[in-house]
Amino acid sequence: MNTPQEATQPAKNRRTLVGRVVSDRMQRTVTVLVERRVKHAEMGKTVMRSKKFHAHVASGEYKAGDLVEIAECRPLSKTKSWIVTRLIEKSQQV
Repeated sequence: MNTPQEATQPAKNRRTLVGRVVSDRMQRTVTVLVERRVKHAEMGKTVMRSKKFHAHVASGEYKAGDLVEIAECRPLSKTKSWIVTRLIEKSQQV
């Protein structure tokens, strides 16, 4: 049975990823590049795999080069089902 306290708490098993913002040209959306290391099945060598995600941002506070954490959410559009939860590191642009 659900108690009122359980109904107000956010989902505990929300998937989170850390990546770098590569595009902030859209309104309320940023493109985040997530890189991960995977061991190759045949060679045994560690290789980098990357994937881009569109993430929702309420305000335009994140710029290209920022390191951010994104969390999975309900689909917000055809390609967007992630939201930016926090800024980890600001970009160091010269």
